Amino acid sequence: MYPAEIVQPMRDELTAVGFTQCTTAENVTSALRKSGTTLVVVNSVCGCAAANARPGARMSLANDKAPEQLITVFAGVDKEATNEARNQMVPFPPSSPSIALFKDGELVHMLERHHIEGRPAELIAENLRDAYNAHC
Repeated sequence: MYPAEIVQPMRDELTAVGFTQCTTAENVTSALRKSGTTLVVVNSVCGCAAANARPGARMSLANDKAPEQLITVFAGVDKEATNEARNQMVPFPPSSPSIALFKDGELVHMLERHHIEGRPAELIAENLRDAYNAHC
C-alpha cells in the first residue's frame, strides 16, 4: 500500500480530465454494468504510467468519438477495485498500468503493460482513438 499523499497527484492526473476513481469492487461492477462504452485505466506509481499511460489516456480523449464513461483504479492502493477490474479483463493477465475499453460490459480493446512501456504517450493515444472510432 502506498501512502495517500504519494498517489494523490497521480490520481488527480486522471480525475482532473473526467475519470471517476473507483475504490471498491462494487464501484467497478456498477460502472461496467452500465450500457455504452467505458474506459478503465489501471493506474500505477511506475514510470511507464507517468510517462506513457496517464498522458496517453488523457490525450486520447481529444477525439470526435470517446467513451461515455471513464473510470480508474489504482494498483497497490485500491486492492478490491483493482482485482475486480482485472477480473473483468480476463483472459488478459493482470498488469499495471493497463487500459481497457468496454462496450455494454464486454471487453472490446485492451492495452497491457507491454503495449504501454517504452511507447510514447502519443502512440498510446492514437491506439485508443482507433478503438474509440471502432467502438464508441
